[in-house]
This record gives sequence, structure tokens and C-alpha cells, in this order.
Amino acid sequence: MTTKTVAEHIVDFLGRREVEHVFGLCGHTNIAVLAALAESPIDFITVRHEQIASHAADAYARVTGRASVVLSHLSPGLTNCATGVANAALDCIPMVVIAGDIPTHYYGKHPHQEVNLHADAAQWEIYRPFVKRAWRVDRADLMAEILEKAFHLAESGQPGPVLVNVPMDIFSEVITSDTFDRIKSNTKSLVRPSIDDDTARQIVRALAEAKDPVAYVGGGILLAKASEELAEFVDHMGLPVAHSLMGKGALSDANPLVMGMTGFWGTELVNQTCLNADYVFAVGTRFKEADCSSWYPGYTFNIGAEGNDTKVIHIDIEPQEIGRNYPTEIGVVADAKAALRVLTRVAREMYPDGFARTGKKAEIAAFRKSFKASNVAMQTSDAFPMMPERILADTRVALPDDAIITTDVGWNKNGVGQQFDILTPGSILTPGGFATMGFGPPATIGAKLAAPERVVVSLVGDGGFGQNPSMLATAVELDLGIVWIVMNNNAFGTIAGLQKAHYGLTYGTTFSGTAAAPLNGPNYADIANAYGAVGVKIDHADALLSALREAIASGKPTVIDVPMINNPTPTTGHWNILDIYSPDKDISHVST
Repeated sequence: MTTKTVAEHIVDFLGRREVEHVFGLCGHTNIAVLAALAESPIDFITVRHEQIASHAADAYARVTGRASVVLSHLSPGLTNCATGVANAALDCIPMVVIAGDIPTHYYGKHPHQEVNLHADAAQWEIYRPFVKRAWRVDRADLMAEILEKAFHLAESGQPGPVLVNVPMDIFSEVITSDTFDRIKSNTKSLVRPSIDDDTARQIVRALAEAKDPVAYVGGGILLAKASEELAEFVDHMGLPVAHSLMGKGALSDANPLVMGMTGFWGTELVNQTCLNADYVFAVGTRFKEADCSSWYPGYTFNIGAEGNDTKVIHIDIEPQEIGRNYPTEIGVVADAKAALRVLTRVAREMYPDGFARTGKKAEIAAFRKSFKASNVAMQTSDAFPMMPERILADTRVALPDDAIITTDVGWNKNGVGQQFDILTPGSILTPGGFATMGFGPPATIGAKLAAPERVVVSLVGDGGFGQNPSMLATAVELDLGIVWIVMNNNAFGTIAGLQKAHYGLTYGTTFSGTAAAPLNGPNYADIANAYGAVGVKIDHADALLSALREAIASGKPTVIDVPMINNPTPTTGHWNILDIYSPDKDISHVST
């Protein structure tokens, strides 16, 4: 038994959980933890804004598959951090946020920086709507138990962030190690639920007897690290695969069964296949709005529509997701990886020869060929500012198959989901549920720290990059060879397009620029140089590919500012906001 400060015990605990990085920003409430970290092998990744810390930690958890750790100061630090934590919550990313708070002996006195307009010592309640649980630690001897519960809860079931809120005097309190010693032998991870053989046979039989089955997969496949198991099952059953935005990269886009993303930004092939399906085999997906064309029949899914008999088999780790948006015939609460292993074994026992479905594979191959051909003119255009399709095409050519790509919002998310091949499962990190502008640039920091041997690139608009460019300081200080490709259309392009379509103007959605750069506003290459990174300003279409290759080869943090035409991402689905803004009118998302 040893005697240390609570902060030192926390750091020892994190070390036993093999935590290698803590993301955050200093404040007077958490310096006791920083002092303890200074004497440990754990690296503290300091940032210039707490939202950068939470986005970086989010990406780190996506790549490693384990809960990341964020250290925050009280009130303004906690609220700065909130957007990134909420983004992680809506994408089911495991994260433990440790926040400093006012000292316990100042409860009720409204000390420096406390938020207490409605209750004393209640800052932890700010996080209650989006974390799985928020703890306020009121006694030092409870810290070990709470930390243990926090990591288990963050990583189990449907993963997500949790908050451990700690008054600063408790961080500094000296206690014995007995409460921490008591949990040393506890399991570090919980066994996830699987599926029984009888249910597996029921599912396999239904899919085998279906005329037009389709697999519909979401981000739960990636959270469960179940891409290999998914590939084995759909290959044996011959199931064409549609995916949500968050399911992009669940399988390689080179897989002959992958059709693409559903919904508003989906293609005609995938939306029509889902509409015509008699069975939808859904795994790790929540049937979210944009992926389902706002749940309107006739665009992506006809499930539950009058006169339609499409049936749903839904496997998810979270019971509340099953049947939430569509009626479900067979609902199974299980881990995707474990369930798919059982399903594949049972399928091979019941149908040893599997199912070829050569006709569907041929249809997918033909559509891919025609779809790619339809984009060639844009992908090879010499127009400048550049066509977004060419930016994506040149980026794909330059990147190795296993490069990690972070996206943001706009063309770099929707266009990537539709047109950019992801060749290594799990190599694209996208803000899905919250669709947070500003996620992509700092997410690269977490991704690169988690996988330093891999190329890491951020595809981001100028609106997203401009949110928090100070993440460049962290990248330079840590010498992280990250490349940011700024798809610069001098606008919040997606919203500008919607406003133009419905109201005939772009007020508040486009940037006026400067006298020196009237078309593209700030020179992000110069900003990069000012931070000590490498900045490149593209001035003609043929310059991007060579600049990107050079940036990757250099191993230096590099920003490539690419002027881009604000063309819309093509759509075949539907989005309810079109009806809200222009009821009874045939108006869609057009360019500015």
C-alpha cells in the first residue's frame, strides 16, 4: 500500500489501463494531474482550444478501438470541450473526460469561473444530455470505483463518452492506495453478447429464401472491428451491401458486393436496391435521417409503407435502436463481431455451397463502371478554381490504400461518401450524427498518434478548417506528418447551395474574401507557415497531385489550400428540409 495524491493515483490507474495519451488543456483546477502526468510515461497532448482536444481524442478512440482520455479545466474549459464530446456521443465513440471543478469547501460561494446560476457545484450537469453518465466525485475514496465504472461504461454496450467531474481539492488530497489496489485484478473489458444458434438459423434461412435480400450496415461494424466477419458472411450468402454514412469503409469499396451509401447523397443503384428488397439485413446501424431520405417511402426504403412487405432483420448492441424507425421482424441485441461469426458458421453448416448471386454482382459492376465514367469529365477537368470531383480523384491517386482520411462537412463528407473509394476498412473518420464542422482537422492529430506509421490526411472545407486552425501548433510541436487539404470554395458551401435554391440569395453563407484574395478569403497556406508548418497554395489544377505527393513524402505537417468551385454533391434521395423550405415545389440542392 502506498500513499499519494489522488491525481497521482489516477495517473497510475491510467497507466495500468495502458493509456498512452491524454488530450487536453491546462487550468488551475487540473494542474495537480498535469504534475502527476509529468512523472509518468503517459504523454499529455496539449492543445490551444479544448474542442481540438475532444475531436483529437475522438479520432484516437476510433482508430485504437479503446476509450480515449480528455483532461479539462472547469466551466469555460468544459464548455469548449463540449462540442467534441457531443460529437463523440452521437457517433458512439468511447471517451473518458476528466474535468477539474471548484474546491468542495467553496460550494455555495460562487468562486472564480464557476457556473452556478441555478445550482451550486453543478457544472457536471452541462454534460448530462449527451454523455452516458456524469459523475461528480465528492469523496477521494470513491475515485477508484468511479474511474473503473467510467471506463467500463464508456466501452461497453453502445459505446460513448462519460464525464468524471473532480473538485480540485480532491485531486490534491493524499490517500492510501487501498481503494485502487482493490480493483487492480478486475477485468479491463467486458465480454460482449453474441447470438444463439437457433436465432442464427432463423436469420440465415430467411436470407437464403429471400428473392432480393440486401445487407445494410452502419458504423457499428467499425466500432466492433467486425469488417472481416462481415466480409465472410456477405460473401458466403451473396448479399449486396448498402451502408450508411457512418458505415462507409465497413468493407473495402473494391469488394464486388458493395453498392455504396444510401439516402440523400446515395446513388440510384443503392437506393433502388433497398427499395426493392424483400429482406433488409441490418447490422450496427440506426437508420438515421439523411441515410434514409428522411424516412420518406419511395426514395431509399419502403419498409412499413402501405402495400410493401419488406422485412427487417436488425442486429445491434443497443436495444433502443431496434425498431426505432422501422418495424422489425427479427431483432437481436448482440455485438456485431460475435454475431457475424456465429452467423457465418451456421450459414456454412446449412448451405455449404453458399450463394453466388452472379446477376447482382454483374449489376453492381456495371453500375460502378457507368458511374465512374459519368464523373470522368469532372475528375479530369482543368477548370480553376478546381472541380471538387478532381480534388477527390487526385487525392485518391496520391494516397496509399491504408491512408487514414478524416472528413468534415460538405463535399469532403458527402462527396467522399458517394464517390471516394475507401480501400482499407476503418480508414475513414467522419462526423456523422452531429455533423460537426471543424471535426476533421483536429481529428487527424488523434489518428496520427494512434497510427503513426500510416499516412493521415484531412479533407476539409475552408469553413471547417477556419474553425480551429490552432491545431497546427500541436501538430508542429509533435512533428506529426499530417496533410490538410482545404477544399476552399469561399463559403459554407452546402448551406449556401440550400439557401440559394430556396431563397435566391447566399446571405451569411459565403465569405467576402479580402483585397489580396477576393475569391478565397484568408490564405491558409500563409497561416500554416506562420505556425511553422508547410503551406502550399494551389494556383492551377495540375498542381494538386504533385503537391500532395510531395507533402506525403516530406513527413512534415502540411496545409494545401485548394480553390474550389462550389458545385453541389449530386443526389438521388430526399431530405425533409426541402419540403419545409419549399413545400409542393420541385426544388433541390443547387450550386451557388
